[in-house]
Amino acid sequence: MGRAGGLLLLPLLLVTPGRAGAERCELLTSCEECVRMHPRCAWCEQPGFLPRCAPPEVLEGAGCPPGAVVLPRGSLRVLQDLELLPGGDHVPLRPQRVQMWLLPGEEQSFQVRFRRPEGHPVDLYYLMDLSYSMRDDLETIRMLGSDLMDTLHNFSSSVRIGLGSFVEKPVLPFSSVGPRPWPCPRRREPCEPAAAFRHELALSGRAGAFAERVAGLRSAANLDAPESGFDAVLQAAVCGDRLGWGSATRVLLFCSDDAWHSAGDGKLGGITRPSDTRCHLDASGRYTAQHRHDYPSVGLLAQVLEAADIQLIFAVTRPVVPLYEELSRELPRAVVRELRGDSSNVLRLLADAYEALASTVELKHSPLPPNISLSFESHCGGGPGSPRPHGGLCTGVRVNQEVMFTVRARAASCPLPRSRVTLRVPGLQGALQLELGARCPCRGAPQRARNPPRHGGSPECRYRGGGVSMGLTMECGTHSLGGGWHPWDPIGELWGGSCPHGPLWMMEGGFHSPSLGRE
Repeated sequence: MGRAGGLLLLPLLLVTPGRAGAERCELLTSCEECVRMHPRCAWCEQPGFLPRCAPPEVLEGAGCPPGAVVLPRGSLRVLQDLELLPGGDHVPLRPQRVQMWLLPGEEQSFQVRFRRPEGHPVDLYYLMDLSYSMRDDLETIRMLGSDLMDTLHNFSSSVRIGLGSFVEKPVLPFSSVGPRPWPCPRRREPCEPAAAFRHELALSGRAGAFAERVAGLRSAANLDAPESGFDAVLQAAVCGDRLGWGSATRVLLFCSDDAWHSAGDGKLGGITRPSDTRCHLDASGRYTAQHRHDYPSVGLLAQVLEAADIQLIFAVTRPVVPLYEELSRELPRAVVRELRGDSSNVLRLLADAYEALASTVELKHSPLPPNISLSFESHCGGGPGSPRPHGGLCTGVRVNQEVMFTVRARAASCPLPRSRVTLRVPGLQGALQLELGARCPCRGAPQRARNPPRHGGSPECRYRGGGVSMGLTMECGTHSLGGGWHPWDPIGELWGGSCPHGPLWMMEGGFHSPSLGRE
């Protein structure tokens, strides 16, 4: 091969895929780029030293003081790791507290184990559509009495039940505002005034209290088909103190036979102010902002349900099941079950829906700080699932069965303030606290290699590693293509040998490779 051919091969040798990783360290001229390239790339803080970026043994062998070698490492420490025990009173996640220090571009991972608890406490709030078309369902619920609570006792020894109702905003054109609400036709069958939501009974462990309150309910009337169910769900979620939500699995059982009004529909009744996601209940439990605030949107419902950690069961009649199935895909941990026309299957429906929710395990995280990303790989008993960016997921998990999730964390850049992220399974108490921070090893270190010292008026750059040794004599100035000089602009800057004016020239004969011989 001629001399020109040897010169053309030099850039290829430096960037060939076979020399990726640590052997490419010496091409880098900034500390941050160096330590991010490869775990074996280290940076020499001593000014003027060449090469600045190389494996640590190369730097020390070339004379960089050991104290000046920057070779950062991330770290992971498990701070609390209590054993998973059966029963509903124990934390279902292990470990419980992890501390991670991340390097920009480096990935750290750890494993989280989950055991489905047995007998975890349950709070059930029964949210019932009292429109006139649901009057036979009301009769069924009256006859059931305490059977709802008995059904949940099959899953938990600690059960509380509450009650709420909804029909519609008492505003035209949604509801009749005359003295005789239509369509209540019989004098012996009086209707309650329509209400967008009414809190009837706080969560309680007394089955008799639920039966007594249901016995006193009456149907109401509205003019159009959709109901104010969204108003009711939002108030049930944000009025936690009034409803009495406790440290338990929170379930909202929503029973209806028709569709819903959502944000924007209120304009038909002159209501333009959007929902403010605040609790508006008077002493009797009536929703007092029903005339002032529009219905909430689907997105707003999703937010308040997530914040309140409430799981939603839609028990709806066959004609509207497809509508609610579409809706459930936009809400966190919501399931849909078909309700018979008279609600006679509500007990079996409740048991089936609760088991579907309880056997679905999703490991989710709280909001992440900037520049941090997490991914989750689920191990549900078979092979590992595909990585998911927002949480791990296992379905069909049995009581006391253990599943595992691999959590991977990565920091995109520095600096990053220390922060805390919570990992938890919605619907259950207990969480894993993940303490995160990023190490920025190059802060305070010289960030870029300066031009190398001159020898005889010429910068000299050296490259060692991968079996290739180069001593290149370079000069700034103007040369003809004769006399052994060749222009060398393409990679001059990579070695700190660039020229402020004019091209950089390399003296022919400065390249030597054991595999190619001297050219």
